[in-house]
Amino acid sequence: MEESTTLLPGDPVRQFSVMLANRVGSFESLMRLLKSNHIELLGISTQDSRDATVARIVVSDPDLADQVFLEKGIPYTTSQLLVVALRDPSVELVECLHNLHKAETNIDFTYALLPHPEGQTLVAFHLEDLEFGCSVLHNSGFKVMGQKDLSR
Repeated sequence: MEESTTLLPGDPVRQFSVMLANRVGSFESLMRLLKSNHIELLGISTQDSRDATVARIVVSDPDLADQVFLEKGIPYTTSQLLVVALRDPSVELVECLHNLHKAETNIDFTYALLPHPEGQTLVAFHLEDLEFGCSVLHNSGFKVMGQKDLSR
């Protein structure tokens, strides 16, 4: 286990799961709040229900976002993601999934992040074991990104 810890590229990418009322404009209000605090949205996935929406977001400054959400009383949770940079996603994504499958690690959910300035496709994975998944993908030649690699 110690070996895989050394493969994590700095701080892991932090995802916020923000609970929003299922009302017109609630997502826009969240985006405006982030923008007004100079926090850039880097990735998003939403899950909708009749009464509420869970917005899973990755941002440029998770510490500041944490502070803003606390100050505004916005309900949220955080979790760590493994983010992989792909140069040729049509080939490498299947390869990435195959390596995780071969290692018998479960993927809870995944989504693509917004375009990266260096032109790479970034894919976020929530895994049952972040450090093990990082080790598997790193040893398979994939570039695993840390939070500082994403923050602009």
